[in-house]
Amino acid sequence: MTVLAGQLAVMAFGVADTVVAGRHSEQALAALSVGSAVFISVYVALMGVVQALLPVWAELRGARRFEDVGRSVRQALYICALTCVLGMALLLAPAPVLRWAQVPEALQGEVLRYLGMLALGLPPALLFRGYSTLNQSLGRPLLVTWLQLGSLAVKLPLTVWFALGGAGLPALGAVGCAWATVLVNYLMLAIALWLLRTQPLYTPYRLWRRVEAPDPRQLALFARLGVPAGLAILVEVTSFTLMALFIARQGTVAAAAHQIAASMGAVLYMAPLSVAIATSARVGHWLGAGDARQARHAVGVGLGLAALTALALAGTVLLAREGIAGLYSHQPAVVALAGMLLGWVALYHLADALQCVCVFLLRCYRITVSALLVYCLLLWGVGLGGGYWLAYQGGYGVAPWASPAAFWMASAGALALTACVFLLMVRRAVRRSVSL
Repeated sequence: MTVLAGQLAVMAFGVADTVVAGRHSEQALAALSVGSAVFISVYVALMGVVQALLPVWAELRGARRFEDVGRSVRQALYICALTCVLGMALLLAPAPVLRWAQVPEALQGEVLRYLGMLALGLPPALLFRGYSTLNQSLGRPLLVTWLQLGSLAVKLPLTVWFALGGAGLPALGAVGCAWATVLVNYLMLAIALWLLRTQPLYTPYRLWRRVEAPDPRQLALFARLGVPAGLAILVEVTSFTLMALFIARQGTVAAAAHQIAASMGAVLYMAPLSVAIATSARVGHWLGAGDARQARHAVGVGLGLAALTALALAGTVLLAREGIAGLYSHQPAVVALAGMLLGWVALYHLADALQCVCVFLLRCYRITVSALLVYCLLLWGVGLGGGYWLAYQGGYGVAPWASPAAFWMASAGALALTACVFLLMVRRAVRRSVSL
């Protein structure tokens, strides 16, 4: 629950942006939909490289190699620096992607300004993710949760002020939402560094020693885990976010309605993500301690909790979909289309919850490349490709269905197949570990 509270606070950033942009204008909401799709694709993929280090640090702690945790964290700073440079370069030059996705030119100017501002906030966001991952691996996520909840109290009024204007500041729309996010990211990082320096929790790990020269062995381990994990998350996220770019050509109503559905889908995802983080931390700890049977028990508890939570959340969204859509926008056409899409979001979430926990567990057992291949085949091929075919091409007796629902339907089916494959892979990995 501690991890979930923090993750929901972070997701509330995006929900606040969506609601405020929707109140500003339909154009701002559509620009936010496209811009956030690009940013999330970049940020979450790079975040996955950092997040993949969780089982490494959890195992070192489980083996009581405390100073090795500190050395590993310092080596991870090289990974963070590389991801920051790469991510900023991508966010500052998104024009080819926007043209490839045929985003309307009327939206591109505001999207470019939005992403240019968020590029400045990427380094503190990734470094804070490293701090969050460290705390999760140590089984102490509470400090991160308090930071995330506190940052929400700062983010909300800043978003309203910058996006809608007031007190002498002009309304900046989607760009105002980005300004608020950047300022909050730097504030969170500053407090995290202060906590690392002052809290006795971190003393055994000797984090503040001089940064060693790059260790090829350590960096190779990080690469074996982080690169496939980051690429897998890139495939997972782009199968979700590229929908916004392809849907943008259907007009501002479709883009705005999809943004509402995507925002709710992202909020729902925080529940299984929190379960996955907590479960992988426990599984990594027990594997590091050499107790594969306790690790197996943690796997079962995590998967069961994710399934029950997903059923409850999906049922709630399905029943309340029209009311939820009305909270985001006052435009009748947008609300009607978004209400229909939220029905597909509920089905999408059921599969998304199981596959999310499974992919974190597979990393604990050092299974990353095969998970990446499954993602490429099913999420890109069946989900995104199938949605594009349904929406714009058709064939074999199926007429093109130029609606965001085509993408959500195909993606829900692809995630269901992915969850089934991953469950089998987890079962096999756990059995092999116990039998050793």
